[in-house]
Amino acid sequence: MQKLLFTFIFSGLSLYTFAQASISTREMDRINWMEFAEFVPEKITTVLLPTGTLEPHGVVNNGADNTAPFAMAKDIADDLNALIAPTLNYGITGSMAAYPGAFQITEAAYRPFIRDILKGLAKNGFKNIIILNGHGGGQTKVLQEVAGEIANELGVRTLVINWWSFASDVTLEVFKEDGGHAGLNETAYIQAIDPTLVHKEKYIPDMTTAYPEAGTWSATPFPSSIGLYQPGQGYPNFDQDQADEYFQKVNAKVSAFIKEVIKKWDMAGL
Repeated sequence: MQKLLFTFIFSGLSLYTFAQASISTREMDRINWMEFAEFVPEKITTVLLPTGTLEPHGVVNNGADNTAPFAMAKDIADDLNALIAPTLNYGITGSMAAYPGAFQITEAAYRPFIRDILKGLAKNGFKNIIILNGHGGGQTKVLQEVAGEIANELGVRTLVINWWSFASDVTLEVFKEDGGHAGLNETAYIQAIDPTLVHKEKYIPDMTTAYPEAGTWSATPFPSSIGLYQPGQGYPNFDQDQADEYFQKVNAKVSAFIKEVIKKWDMAGL
């Protein structure tokens, strides 16, 4: 009887210890401050910061540039033992700013804001600050510059990833062709996250425009909310199986790369 009681108590303590060792959520805006202090930086040193904007995306949601990196962060956070910072939902939209529902934040406002966010993440104890960026153009340049400045000033390690560009080889692998802004690849990624955000009944192939070759032409607003990287390629196909495959393969590649970069930072003693 004593042996059974001891086994029961020991098992209970083991379960309690395990529960205490597991973080309740990966999302920073859902975690309690006391639990945060218990895990950062002693047990968790990496944070994922999704960044995007609000702009038209063909037949998917205006917030696709926010939806994609946040879903990616949620999918890979456990694998990276990372927390997820709240998404920065407004950005430097550029030539799509005139479309209904779009927002344009000036560089003069965006640059110090993202700088203070990165400083706050460093101040809270994160050593590895990974920006999962969902929107390109001038926003990419600002993010790269500010992230580099913060890394050098505060002794943290920063990485900025434009997921769609980084995973361009996955686009070719899955779809056998290139994609585009709100094109085949980005629409598929959103469809894998939430098919209700994809309104294929509104899709018309003529609503697409191939991006111009450098130095040939430019237009503001850009004449289409779907911009193809290559003429004749990247039209959305709304195939759910391909969408799911693409989502999984893109996330696996991004996660593996982040792990590799952190490993090399550690090997270099940085």
